[in-house]
Amino acid sequence: MDSLTQIVLGAAVGEAVLGKKVGNKAMLYGAIAGTIPDLDVVARYIFDTVTATEIHRGFTHSIFFSVLFAPILGWLVWRLNRKEEATWKDWSWLMFWGLFTHPILDAFTTWGTQLFWPLSTRLAFQSIFVIDPLYTVPFLICLVLIVFKKRTSAKRKRLVRLGLIISSSYLALTLLLKGFAYQKFEEALTLNGIAYTAMNTRPAPFNTLLWMANIETEDAYLMADYSFFDRQSISFKAYPKNHNLLGNLVTDDKVKRLIAITEGWYTVTKKEGKLYINDLRFGLISMDTTEDQFAFSYQLNETTDGLTVKEMPKNRKDATRLMAFLWQRIMGN
Repeated sequence: MDSLTQIVLGAAVGEAVLGKKVGNKAMLYGAIAGTIPDLDVVARYIFDTVTATEIHRGFTHSIFFSVLFAPILGWLVWRLNRKEEATWKDWSWLMFWGLFTHPILDAFTTWGTQLFWPLSTRLAFQSIFVIDPLYTVPFLICLVLIVFKKRTSAKRKRLVRLGLIISSSYLALTLLLKGFAYQKFEEALTLNGIAYTAMNTRPAPFNTLLWMANIETEDAYLMADYSFFDRQSISFKAYPKNHNLLGNLVTDDKVKRLIAITEGWYTVTKKEGKLYINDLRFGLISMDTTEDQFAFSYQLNETTDGLTVKEMPKNRKDATRLMAFLWQRIMGN
């Protein structure tokens, strides 16, 4: 999830664990713990594109990381707050839950997380977009109200409990909505007589009313969207796999690792003599039906020093184009 959401969740967990003893400091350190796992983003400045992508939401988002670093960070916080009645164990418990709830929340997103690192399995329920105001805003309001209450106030406990209940209930709801959307896509495929081998679904950006689907067939991937307000039937657009375009590059280590990152959901395109591997899991850069640029696309460049992989950059115009179509599409076709 986005940084603000993780800060809010971490702060709420901190308050729930230690708010009665240390007041607003619990939220402060909980918020810090909730952001620490995302420090793995520095990998992009140190490693090549493929390695940095593999590292993202890996070790720092695992149970192992939470267990290992909670007592270390707890000791540091305890040393800084010796005057508080909270013990080293108390602070370690707060840091553990701040670190651990971060990857749990990330597991509901499309990218997922290697919660069981060093196992390579990535847990991804794909039921919530990385930024979802309906999850974050009610939670944030509860925390703002808590800040102005005394640490001994019973209202603090009720407010943090309310925030956690609302946010957790919304996550559960997203799983139900995902199941309903999946059923709609499945019915449309059957109605159209389309044979397929696999399908995954995910919410469109910033909401859980509009859902996207990737469907694998023999030679192509189909993509479709469905809003709960739709009146017309679901239509599918095909994107050829073109895996054969990779040629001998299919045996290159970086290409194999990149394909593993996409979990097999990828197409290959060739533009102006350059090959691109497109990660289908995150869809297109825009909801314009004429769009063919994927949100995550990697350019392959053969050099004398071997193959290099470059992630194609995104810009503000991409977000503008997305928003222009998004709200209109949510309201149904």
